[in-house]
Amino acid sequence: MTTERREPAVDADERTMVEGWLDYHRRTLAWKCEGLTDAQLRTAAVTPSALSLMGLVRHMAEVERHWYRRVLAGEECGPIYYSDADPDGEFRLTEADTWQEAHATWQAEVGAARRIAAGFGLDEPSRGKHRRTGERYTLRWIHTHMVEEYARHNGHADLIRECVDGTTGD
Repeated sequence: MTTERREPAVDADERTMVEGWLDYHRRTLAWKCEGLTDAQLRTAAVTPSALSLMGLVRHMAEVERHWYRRVLAGEECGPIYYSDADPDGEFRLTEADTWQEAHATWQAEVGAARRIAAGFGLDEPSRGKHRRTGERYTLRWIHTHMVEEYARHNGHADLIRECVDGTTGD
């Protein structure tokens, strides 16, 4: 299966544009992981970093959960992979960790994010507050931040994928 990515139309309205770029970057991360084995997806390509493609996907599941469920919707939901004792738990992978689980969890959080965002206007304040800052954020800010978050991590994914099997591409 080849992940299809489309940039939003150049004349799209603001919401369609930002959500289009967010989906484009979500699909880019999926594309960077395509066709690899679980072992390759667990490979930390640059020592001493533990950063791997599967770790990035697990991290983005946590990020989607945090911004859309906890902050925007105000849901009380705990972390998926990390803990207070292991704040980088999403990046610590074992042989038991699978792409099937990581991908399904990530897609479930993306689906929740889309459903939640659909109920908010771009300038509407979040129902919840950020756990560290105590601030409320608008959907516009969250969407924009998520585009930045994915774009940054997709740069990491480019380099990891090239180290894993030599594949390059935008």
